[in-house]
Formats: sequence, C-alpha cells, structure tokens
Amino acid sequence: MNTRELINSIESGCADEMLRVLYGENALSEQKSRYIKAIGEFEKLYGADREVAAYSVAGRTEISGNHTDHNHGRVIAGSLNLDIIAIASPREDSVIRVKSEGFAEDVVDFSIYNKPLTEKYNTSESIIAGMCAGFLKNGHKIGGFDAYTTSNVLKGSGISSSAAFEDMIGNILNHIYNDGKVDNTEIAILAQYAENEFFGKPCGLMDQVACAAGGIVSIDFAKEGEPLIEKMDFDLSRAGYNLCIVNTGGNHADLSDDYASVPSEMKSVAAKFGKKYLREVEEEEVIAAIPQMRQELGDRAIMRALHFFEENKRVDKQKAALCAGDIDKFFEYVIASGRSSFCYLQNVYTTKNLSEQGLSLALCLAEKYLSGKKAAFRVHGGGFAGTIQAFVPAEHAEGFKVYMDAAFGEGACLILRIRPFGAVKVI
Repeated sequence: MNTRELINSIESGCADEMLRVLYGENALSEQKSRYIKAIGEFEKLYGADREVAAYSVAGRTEISGNHTDHNHGRVIAGSLNLDIIAIASPREDSVIRVKSEGFAEDVVDFSIYNKPLTEKYNTSESIIAGMCAGFLKNGHKIGGFDAYTTSNVLKGSGISSSAAFEDMIGNILNHIYNDGKVDNTEIAILAQYAENEFFGKPCGLMDQVACAAGGIVSIDFAKEGEPLIEKMDFDLSRAGYNLCIVNTGGNHADLSDDYASVPSEMKSVAAKFGKKYLREVEEEEVIAAIPQMRQELGDRAIMRALHFFEENKRVDKQKAALCAGDIDKFFEYVIASGRSSFCYLQNVYTTKNLSEQGLSLALCLAEKYLSGKKAAFRVHGGGFAGTIQAFVPAEHAEGFKVYMDAAFGEGACLILRIRPFGAVKVI
C-alpha cells in the first residue's frame, strides 16, 4: 500500500483488531488518529507514492529484578501499552533515513558506517548502524529504508525509549528484508549488541527483550546470548490492580556514569574471584572476602553485589507468587526489592546533585497515599532519576494519579496496562 491506501485501510477498520489488542478498546479512536497523523508526516518527508507499512514496539516495565540482567541474573518484565510507532518504506540503496518526532533526521549509509566509531557514541545513528551490522553478523538481510517515528515512551523515564528504538530498527529490517522470520528474541540480542558496541553503553539485555517479547515474561540471563524466556499467564487487571508509573521529571540523559557504575562495580566483585559476572560467584564467597574487598573495592561495590544475590532470589519467589495468584506475597517482595534498591543498590538518586531527589520524594508520597490500601511500590528501571512503579488497587488508581500529579505535574502519573505483543508489524 502507498500512504493514501494505508490511511484508507486504517480508517475503514482493517487494523482495528490489532489496535484493540495493543492499546485497549477505549484507546482505539485515539490510536487510529495517531497512526494516520504519522502517515501524514511520512508523506510530507518522503512522498505519498511509496510502499509503506506501520510498525509498533512496546515500552517496558521491569516488574522484578532491579539491575540484575547485566550480571546474568533473573528478571520479570512486561510490555506496556506505551510504544514507539513507525511508518517505513524500503529504499533501493544502502541509506537509512529515520525522522523521529521532535528530533533531527538521522541519515546512515550502512555500506560506509559498518564498524563502531567512538565519535558516534551516544547517538541514534550509532544504533541504526549497529543494528545493521548485527543483522549482517547473524546472516540476515539488510537494506535501506525511510521511516518516520513517533513515541509516547517517555525518554529517560525507565520505560526504555532507547531499547524500543533499537528494537524498532530491527523490527523494520526484519519485516522489509527478512519476511518477518527473525525471532524477536534475536532482535533484542542484536539491539544489545548495537548498544554495547556501537552506542558505547554497557547495558544488560532485559530492556530489549521486554520491549520485543510482549506480555509478562520471566527471563533468565544465565547463558550468555541465550536468554531463557518464559511467558507468564498473569492478568494484573483481572486481579483488581492497575500498574501506575510516576514520572518525577528527572532524566537519565546526563547520568551515564551513574548507570554504568552499577554493572561495573558488580563485575569488579566478580573479578576478585576470577569470574566475569556475579551470577558465576557464590554469595558465601563474597561475604567471606568482605574484609579484603572493603579496602580494594569500597563498601558500595560489596553492597551492590549483595543486592544482586538477594534480588535474584526474590525474582524466583515473585515468579512463584504470580504463578500461584498470591498477590499479597508478590507485593511483599516488591516492597523488599524497593528497599534493597534504595539502601544497598543505591540507585534512587545521584550523588552529583543531592538537592534533586525526585524518586525519593515520589516513593515517600506513594507510601503515604497507599498506606493501608494493600498496594506496593518501588524504584523503576535504571533509577537515579525518572520513574517509580506502583501496583494500585483499581478503585484507588484515579485518586493516586491526582495525588501524584499534584506534586509532579499534570500527566506525571500514568495508569497503564500490559500488552500481549512487543515488536510487531501492525498493518
């Protein structure tokens, strides 16, 4: 279809079933307008006579396992109904052009930009080049395309706008040039490769997998490059709860050093035992070696390692609780995870600017409002700034939103749902 035909198809209801699945019945009209507007923007940039299709990649929420993936730990995560969408069309050359709403156009010639370049670190161009290099490395086809993207996955909010963008580039390459045959898990692994090698950030794999996989999944990263992914049949809405994400207004953009220090310090502890990752080390070994490590690595590195071991155990316990439908036990571990992140992982605020502690304030307010209401809350995502997560009884969700919006601004609190598909071609 060209752009006019794609618009007509959406207006006539051909995409309604998929849009309902991704966003819910109440959002159908809004999402149809959103997609049609995106097609119009593509037309303005790249022409109306192009073969086009529409794509979506979910944002993600980390449900359990705060900062464990990069040391080959375990997590539980879910795909959200916030997403990045793209309208894309193939080209006949080796150029990829991507115009994301609110940002300058990225132009990458993958025949030239095919190796990591330090001067391109931390740019979206590096992600595009890295995904292309990854697809080729794994024996898949690539080619040029033009794309317009728009996203409601909040940047720097812990919902993983960067991972969603990475997966989106892979999603488009997959459907245009590989007939959709590349598995979403492989796309996620290639997204991590692009971020590690081309973008220059030592991230784990949870974000990319959760954005691509769909639904609630447990992920075990014990075996490098081969995450064990298990879909979980748990419906938060059916249990009577809403997932709320509160955006405190902070941003991860200037906190790369803080973020990188977490896996770095954990790995420094593992290195003392001749291992690369903490997953390969026994907790008892670390505890026995604390006197020597305090002098060599410092106390924070040890506490972060101990957080990893306990958080890994909590993931298994939370998985069992969800499978058993035991929401009380699940919430008990959510609270414990949040306390461990605050006290031992220490990723709730940055020491660079002690006067700005939006996450600490949000957690304080959540505790006040939700006290006695059978709810749970914790820091969300990478931390240091961005968002907290709260599991709120449905009858209190709107009140919680009003309460948190009053402190952090209109629209700060989002009442969300888990969607069953991650990276997809919509129509």
